[in-house]
Amino acid sequence: MKKILFLFLFFLLLPAAMQAGESIKCGSTTSTRNSRLLDYLLPLFTADSGIDVQIIAVGTGAALTLGKKGDVDCVLVHARDLEVQLVQEGYFVDRKEIMYNDFIILGPKNDPAELKDAKRVSDGFRKILDKGALFVSRGDNSGTHMRENKIWNAAGKRPTGEDKWYLSVGQGMSKTIRIASEKRGYTIADRGTWLSMQDKEKLDLAIVLDGDSALFNQYGVMIVNPETHPHVKYHAAGKFVDWLASATGQQAIGAFKDNSGNILFTPNADCNRSPGSTRLRKPRSVIVYQCTPRALPTGRLRFVRLSFGVIAPLYDKAQTGEDEVLVNDYCRLNHC
Repeated sequence: MKKILFLFLFFLLLPAAMQAGESIKCGSTTSTRNSRLLDYLLPLFTADSGIDVQIIAVGTGAALTLGKKGDVDCVLVHARDLEVQLVQEGYFVDRKEIMYNDFIILGPKNDPAELKDAKRVSDGFRKILDKGALFVSRGDNSGTHMRENKIWNAAGKRPTGEDKWYLSVGQGMSKTIRIASEKRGYTIADRGTWLSMQDKEKLDLAIVLDGDSALFNQYGVMIVNPETHPHVKYHAAGKFVDWLASATGQQAIGAFKDNSGNILFTPNADCNRSPGSTRLRKPRSVIVYQCTPRALPTGRLRFVRLSFGVIAPLYDKAQTGEDEVLVNDYCRLNHC
């Protein structure tokens, strides 16, 4: 009888014992490290699951390469279009959107290129082009660098090494911000990293342009395809992905603040029901809401109610009187 009881308990506790010592590798952006978000989240996940997460913090491009090669089990990145493409190509599975913040344009406090007068970020970049004002680029194929290039394309010209005013440093976000401060140049950064640095370091920079929908910064998490790389710890990585998108994980993301009380990331896993970015023409019966729980620290993010009963975030679009509204993602009314 004792032997039967022992075997019963052994097999009952075996899965938990095996899981307790389990670990996974996650390729993540430098912004989640610089902001210390993962320092806050990972102990909470490990306490819930018994799974340890080893973070390899690199730019989004490098993180995706690690995933494509099977060198990590999952990735947490912010290049939505590229992420969706790689899922379609079979490199990753089970992608979920978990949070967002926004990009900002930093520059000298006296703003020599007068970006503060620009209505759109592409107009601001065009001012930099016209005046040859110093711009410091990460130049590392990160998610931030990808967004920068997209804005340059919208501005009409993508700088090259021949442009003396354009400095590509091949560094992470924090170092790029420091170089821009030292050289009194402009740069693009994610708001979370900037907020985490501005109170700790003496930086000769200020936010000169923000609030454009082109600066919306969505973060997604996805698992390396186990059919391509059988060694990937799919189930353990899946628990991490599910936890980040769960009510517990979302609450933890929303509760994370810097020392000044700024919310650095806004959870939006509820938007995973969305088909993705959609462009709508001439919306009818548009009502503007200030949705405080989902608002960015600047308070400039607003939510528009459309006729099909969803809430769409955008940046002061309703105030411009434009016919075209860019819907970055959907968020159900009862989640706002």
